[in-house]
Amino acid sequence: MTDPQAIQPSALDQLPDRDPEETAEWQASLDAVAKAAGPHRAAYLMRRTLERAEGNGIALPKLLETDYVNTIPTAAEPSAPGDEEMERRITAWNRWNAAAMVTRGSKHGVGGHIATFASAAWLYETGFNHFFKGKEADGSGDQLYIQGHASPGIYARAFLDGRLTEQHLDNFRQEAGGDGLPSYPHPRRLPWLWEFPTVSMGLGPLSAIYQARFNRYLTNRGIKDVSASHVWAFLGDGEMDEPESTAALALASREGLDNLTFVINCNLQRLDGPVRANFKIVQELEAQFRGAGWNVVKSLWGSAWDELFQLDTTGALVRRLREVPDAQVQTYQTRGAAYIREDFFGKGPALAELAKLLSDDKILECFHLSRGGHEARKVFAAYKAAVEFKGAPTVILAQTVKGHTLGEGFASKNANHQMKKLSVDEFKTMRDLLELPIPDSRFVDGVVPYGHPGADSPEVRYLQERRAALGGPAPARRTHALAPLPAPAEKAFASFDKGSGSQNIATTMAFVRLVKDLVRDKETGKRWVPIVPDEARTFGMESLFPSLGIYSPKGQTYEPVDRDQLMYYKEAKNGQILNEGITEAGSMADFIAASTAYSTHGEAMIPFYIFYSMFGWQRTADQMWQLGDQLGRGFLVGATAGRTTLTGEGLQHADGHSPVIAATNPAALSYDPAFAYEIAAIVKDGLRRMYGEATPGEDQNVFYYLTVYNEPMPQPAKPSAPGVDEGILKGLYRFNTAESAGVEVAAANAPRIQLLGSGTAIHWVLKAQRMLAEEWGVASDVWSATSWTELRRDALEADAALLRGEERQPYVRRALQGAEGPVLAVSDYMRQVPDQIAQWVEQDWSSLGADGFGLSDTREAARRHFGVDAESIVVAALAQLARRGEVKATAVKEARERYGL
Repeated sequence: MTDPQAIQPSALDQLPDRDPEETAEWQASLDAVAKAAGPHRAAYLMRRTLERAEGNGIALPKLLETDYVNTIPTAAEPSAPGDEEMERRITAWNRWNAAAMVTRGSKHGVGGHIATFASAAWLYETGFNHFFKGKEADGSGDQLYIQGHASPGIYARAFLDGRLTEQHLDNFRQEAGGDGLPSYPHPRRLPWLWEFPTVSMGLGPLSAIYQARFNRYLTNRGIKDVSASHVWAFLGDGEMDEPESTAALALASREGLDNLTFVINCNLQRLDGPVRANFKIVQELEAQFRGAGWNVVKSLWGSAWDELFQLDTTGALVRRLREVPDAQVQTYQTRGAAYIREDFFGKGPALAELAKLLSDDKILECFHLSRGGHEARKVFAAYKAAVEFKGAPTVILAQTVKGHTLGEGFASKNANHQMKKLSVDEFKTMRDLLELPIPDSRFVDGVVPYGHPGADSPEVRYLQERRAALGGPAPARRTHALAPLPAPAEKAFASFDKGSGSQNIATTMAFVRLVKDLVRDKETGKRWVPIVPDEARTFGMESLFPSLGIYSPKGQTYEPVDRDQLMYYKEAKNGQILNEGITEAGSMADFIAASTAYSTHGEAMIPFYIFYSMFGWQRTADQMWQLGDQLGRGFLVGATAGRTTLTGEGLQHADGHSPVIAATNPAALSYDPAFAYEIAAIVKDGLRRMYGEATPGEDQNVFYYLTVYNEPMPQPAKPSAPGVDEGILKGLYRFNTAESAGVEVAAANAPRIQLLGSGTAIHWVLKAQRMLAEEWGVASDVWSATSWTELRRDALEADAALLRGEERQPYVRRALQGAEGPVLAVSDYMRQVPDQIAQWVEQDWSSLGADGFGLSDTREAARRHFGVDAESIVVAALAQLARRGEVKATAVKEARERYGL
């Protein structure tokens, strides 16, 4: 039967064959090999031919998969420097203390993970002894993204190094007392040790790629030469299921980030079972990374396999290794030699003959213990190949056994991720296996002791000498004593206080104009990092293209189609703008790298990331939590904000809830400014707080979220009344009164109401103010609520102070004190946003908001639909006053009918 693939049309069929006879000879040779030596031999020759072609620079598609063997043959492995036996003892102590820490903590019910570090111990130890540069090394040292579940092993090594005490270890996952250790890498909780939070799986690899890219950005822009820094990301094979884990692989290869290495611990298990039960995760990842343009190094088998591969003269062993699914490999780990002989070696005569040459002990050594990720020499060879490879990032696929050295009850068991402790007998077995000098007498009352060879022991001296040679302890986070950045010229901010006169300006444009002035500042302008997810023209930022340039490591290798225009598309190697394409996740990773450069590199950078507000917090709130954990600083700007301001776009573009999500992040200062001068005041104070002279007691490790709108509106001048600046920053101030607004009310004792509005809603409120006075004889004062969230946080702090016996009144109560009448709050977000402060307002409270899904229509129709337009505000105000008996109840019905509500 003809192979259907043989008759499929090929791209080669469209190319002219200059020598059909030569082509036929090559094809005949291949047919002859396949017939005489079998298809596997033919495939082998083809792969070797393709490899030779690639080595000679002949442009051919790369092989996406290689055999299930080590990339670096044993004969080509470099000799590892240092004392491998000493490193083995250090690793043994770390294994022991990591398991002891988690087991002791389990008595308090706090949990922890043992098996991950047990599989990855050599992956870390080899790096710490020979590769990972500390903060005293050239540039800024290396950046280490530690796999979250391996944290006990990192703590154990810090304990051996003298950086942690037994008390610290005993307080693992018990932080309330002040000297505990966080469960995972959390910089906010342990800021001298951890640099990068990684345990929200998928965010570590994504952030590592953009960190490596930002390192190049700093170097290419001349901010700081960090070309000697290398980014190492330690990941689990199960973690690679997360879409974020592989979302930016093409970016890394496209930009040639050879300052980046992924180390994927392929223990073949995720949290509840095999990563790819019926398939092979290593082969899948190899194809995925090769296809994305990465250099792939596989370190799968330990030295015990060398003898087997030498005996494999037919290739049968290699073929069998490639076809056995991962779940079966995991089963071999738990079964005896007889089972392995039958199930693995019993699949063909060549394998059966090979098995006859192997003892049971040899088979068990290979299938139970010998993995490439468990041997220092194999790991060293892979790391050396990675740092020496130029032109592309490298991924190391290191095969290990999850739960290695923890005993038969742990190794490769599906449940080992949830197993939190070893018994005393299991610890004693582990002690004997690791050859640790811990006598039985130290197991007192069933408590497992920590082990330490002594502060002046050969192991500790070796460890510290290796770290000193590499630039100091690792991991470590540096707190630099940076001088405050000088404040930009006052002129940049003051120009917004005058208002826009008769010109209508959207607050999005006001923000962009402010940034354009700030990036021109001679002292701090170069430190701004504009980040846009391919929406710069939507936000009116194209004017920054020719002046700042769009960052590209290749510069501009083409002539842009709009080169003859004033605002042409300009890419440059030292470009300042990070225009990321359609990726909010990538843009947030950019922002995190830039916002933490003050610590990572000792360079204060000022990122602002502007995005469709709907696609910020809703899509990437997990990264914003990561940003808060990593102590990032900068400005997030939600543009085209609000549920009714983005005409026609509809349900998935209409943001009515981003301030709600932002309010859940303790590090986010969330503002919904209505006017340009408010934006200027907030940005000015943000620069002072995050980068300048912060007030004593102020937390500098915050970031700002500003909502800005695309609706062109008149921008008023800043009111001259006292307290406006304080009110803008604290969240509320009186914009006008009925009298100062020039709205005449006939009756001297007219009913009065306080109207609170935020963001674009202020304009509907101002219209309602006029309508209430002119049509219904009601006086109203208008307040601008720049931040419902900050008002709430201040009130919560006041409540906490009262519980401590301190007299303190919430700012919102002080601001509204004496204000006559009830309060009606209005926003372009769901009512939950203004209702945050309701319990601290003494006046009668009511609110209007845009609850529900958005819809496609005009702004006016959308506002009428949600009941937040000026007419709806008037009716709501009358209803509130009618309940108090201050207007007739019939006025409410009359208003509804008049306005068609």
